[in-house]
Amino acid sequence: MEQSFVVAILAAGQGTRFKSKRAKVLHSAGGRTLIEHAVRAAQALDPKQTFVIVGYQAEQVMESLRNLKISDLCFIHQTEQLGTGHALLCGRKELESAAPRMLVFYGDTPLLTTATLQKFLRSHLNSGAAASVLTAQVADPTGYGRIIRQANSRRDSDGSLAAIVEQKSASAEQLRITEVNTGIYCFETKALFAALEQVKPDPKKKEYYLTDVIGVLHQEGKKVQAYLAGDSREVMGINTRVELAQADAMLRERKAQELMLAGVTIIRPETVLIDPDVEVGADTVIEPGVTLRGRTRIGEDCRIGSFSVIVDSELSNHVTVEPSCMIAQARIGRHASIGPFARLRPGAEIGEEARVGNFVEVKQTRLGRASKAQHLTYLGDAIIGDNVNIGAGTITCNYDGEKKNQTVIEDNVFIGSGTELVAPVRVGRNSYVAAGSTVTEDVPPNSLTIARSRQSTKPGWVQGRKKKREQNKASSGPAD
Repeated sequence: MEQSFVVAILAAGQGTRFKSKRAKVLHSAGGRTLIEHAVRAAQALDPKQTFVIVGYQAEQVMESLRNLKISDLCFIHQTEQLGTGHALLCGRKELESAAPRMLVFYGDTPLLTTATLQKFLRSHLNSGAAASVLTAQVADPTGYGRIIRQANSRRDSDGSLAAIVEQKSASAEQLRITEVNTGIYCFETKALFAALEQVKPDPKKKEYYLTDVIGVLHQEGKKVQAYLAGDSREVMGINTRVELAQADAMLRERKAQELMLAGVTIIRPETVLIDPDVEVGADTVIEPGVTLRGRTRIGEDCRIGSFSVIVDSELSNHVTVEPSCMIAQARIGRHASIGPFARLRPGAEIGEEARVGNFVEVKQTRLGRASKAQHLTYLGDAIIGDNVNIGAGTITCNYDGEKKNQTVIEDNVFIGSGTELVAPVRVGRNSYVAAGSTVTEDVPPNSLTIARSRQSTKPGWVQGRKKKREQNKASSGPAD
């Protein structure tokens, strides 16, 4: 589509019905903020420029979009929120000179797809209309402006619009109309601003509304087109937390369907939460209750156990994650196994065929190929070689109260259960560390280290202690 248009996204309001101190467009659905959904949909149309009109918490809204690194994204400030018409007037200088036509929609419509916007924009370009309004058929039109079409108009892509009648002004017959205004428009830019000059503020709220532009254009004899959206759910604006939850559910459903159509098995897809940038390879199985967030990448033929949470991590092919694992900013090699109830913190690198078992925590540590830490262990700030066995209850004591220190365990080492490795320390290759040891000095290769006190056993000690207590009790006499 030729770059003969710009996009203006209305995002200046607080959203009072949302009952939040934070701007409504900064709340998230489906893994992205509402405003990010809007900007991404706009950018996919390849407009000449995208303008975001900001007001309430403007700095926070702008900051949230900077990570998208969009060169042609511009901001217009509406310092006083006086309605949707006023919002465009605040950017008249920039908007009027940018392109001959303008697509306008709200920053709180996360379900709006690029495909629908493309069809709407193409219809406007072909119609010769001064303005086009995207409409929808809804089961309950309460609160919406009703679409009044001209008598000979069809309810498809070329219907002429006679008027938009707001709920409070509609007659009993008009209230029965189920085609409503979505608040999404395409304007010929010059006609829009000429009409805005004639719009009067609402007598009660003193605000200027875009819906009044449609009436002005119609009175001037200019063509106004109504274009019916194929799916009314797409154009749903988010005004309450209830609607936010509904939008989140629909966006999650879309993502799950996308993955399943690409060859991923999702058991009970209605129970999983998968962010939009997550990638999953074919023949991977995702069990119920799984959460995949951020930019997680999962390879082919993996299995992700129920109730596991994976954030910004990379899993190679044939990885098994048992149920109830927490994995964040970690990398896992082919054929590795994690969990159940394991935690991989940022900087964890698990080698091919390695195993991290139940109640094991790994942080800023590389665990080598075919190495294993199966039970009740903490590995932090460590480099662990290949074919290493870490016994149950092992701890790398990495923090000395001031700084973190590193533990190095070379290839083919056996660490016995209940060992404490006080960093900085190195255990040489092919060595054994006996169970219950506290290792404070380096262990040379091919060695056995025993770092524990000699066991001392006193036979009959319990009976002697009991007899002494009875004697002491007898000598003290009766209580007063």
